[in-house]
Amino acid sequence: MTQYSDELLKHVLTTTRVIAVVGVSLNPVRPSYYVARYLTLKGFDVIPVNPGHAGETVFGRKVVARLADIDRPVDMVDIFRRSEAVPPIVDEAMAHLKGLKTIWMQIGVEHPEAAAKAEAAGLTVIQDRCPKIEYQRLFGELRMGGFATGVISSRL
Repeated sequence: MTQYSDELLKHVLTTTRVIAVVGVSLNPVRPSYYVARYLTLKGFDVIPVNPGHAGETVFGRKVVARLADIDRPVDMVDIFRRSEAVPPIVDEAMAHLKGLKTIWMQIGVEHPEAAAKAEAAGLTVIQDRCPKIEYQRLFGELRMGGFATGVISSRL
């Protein structure tokens, strides 16, 4: 896993308001769905991006097909796609999104060349991390139960 300081992650999460989530699913058991939904519940303005669901609505937001279809400033692009799909997403984001500050690649998603290109353009790049997990960790929202809190079932 790539290392990032807590200060950097906290800065990104506290200065970001609008997030385009590329690869969002309409299936509530998929990570892309529940991460995007969580971010909306935390007050982020989430724009769902998925060509297979363009025009549909998920958690009250209309899904767009491509980043180029977004007609307002976006602070961060959160990528839920395979690593090999990252370069054209980064290129499209840099070409079309006004105000873009951060490219965030989900857990298991990394692309050093695309990251270097985005960083050379002045963007912050975070790879192989989840903003939901980092938000919960950094802002004290991790839920603990069972063994973590010392509560062990007497039926063991």
